[in-house]
Amino acid sequence: MATPGPLRRAYHWSAAHAPWSAWAWRNTALVAASIPVAVPAMLALAYTFSDPGHLLKTLGCVLLLRPLLTLLQRSRLWSLAGLDIPKIPWAHRWYHPHGILPRLRAESTWRQYGYHLLVSPLTALGGALVVLGWAAGAGCALVYSWVWALPEDYRPPGWTEQYTAFTVLGVVLLIATPWIAALIAHFDNRAATVLLGPNRAKELERRVEDLAESRADILDAADLERRRIERDLHDGAQQRLVSLAMNLGIARATLTDLPPEARAVIDEAHREAKEAIEELSNLVRGLHPAVLEDRGLDAAISGIAARAPFPVALTVDLPERPAPTVEAVAYFVVSETLANVAKHARATRCSVQVRRRAQLLTITVGDNGVGGADPAGGTGLLGLRKRVGSVDGTIRINSPHGGPTVITVELPCGL
Repeated sequence: MATPGPLRRAYHWSAAHAPWSAWAWRNTALVAASIPVAVPAMLALAYTFSDPGHLLKTLGCVLLLRPLLTLLQRSRLWSLAGLDIPKIPWAHRWYHPHGILPRLRAESTWRQYGYHLLVSPLTALGGALVVLGWAAGAGCALVYSWVWALPEDYRPPGWTEQYTAFTVLGVVLLIATPWIAALIAHFDNRAATVLLGPNRAKELERRVEDLAESRADILDAADLERRRIERDLHDGAQQRLVSLAMNLGIARATLTDLPPEARAVIDEAHREAKEAIEELSNLVRGLHPAVLEDRGLDAAISGIAARAPFPVALTVDLPERPAPTVEAVAYFVVSETLANVAKHARATRCSVQVRRRAQLLTITVGDNGVGGADPAGGTGLLGLRKRVGSVDGTIRINSPHGGPTVITVELPCGL
């Protein structure tokens, strides 16, 4: 037994696009409603064509009526087609002294001119044809229902065959008119979206700028939060551990008459406290070292190089300090890269070069290790790439097997 699916779909499609369907009447109402809105523009065009010297008067008239016409068109499209055309943002209202010239110079104003003077009259003419098509189609299709009212003298010989042809013509018009209305409505929607609304390229550019600013604010907030955590750990937990270690040291030095088991416990607790202080110091230094905020990137990177288990040739050329967020990322890049070299590269020496030229901070880290660094092979280089990308930076890794490895990072300082 054949499935009724295709037949049912064909039936539903035909019903949805029939002359009596909501689709047909919605498109008809949309294009018919464009007729009264286009009357001012059509009168202005007729006035201009009667005498080309009236062009400036026409443009001035349309300029004064443009906000009202745009509002009416947006309302028509929203209420009848569900098309929401965003408003064009302006710094001042049109009647403000600083609001007239920007509107005259803006390309959006001339796009709206194009819609009101070209598209709107064409849509109105199409709407008139659609209304005429409905009226003519209904009159011809129903000719047999009203022809009896005509006097006999108006019925020529063979009128039955002629009225049958009128009926067929009327049915064809009733079937074709909704599609003509749909075509005009589609043209009107596309033209209104392009000409009445904001420029999509500029809107996307503005959106990108807003996103860049919001991302910069988020990065600054995250950097401030790291600094707050660093201060809390340094001034709170670390100081308590230092006090605990001192008390344990005093107890070990003064309580000499304790049993060996108790002294062993105190010694162990003292050693654990000192190790906890060292681990917490490393953690605080990794979050946001105080020297980075106080003395800048040069001093902070020098501290990293001094703690490395191999010689590090350090070159820092910074005519001026970059933004705090960029400094934090640069510090993280050098710290993480040297840590990776110490863990995996089996290198005996390393070089770090930090230079700023205009608005670009370049960091180059090279070693004489075994090479073969792969960003997909672990989380270290992947995290490095993400951290650099958070400020629109770039990273290049050149690490052939057998070495050497050179990592180049470029960070924009204008963040």
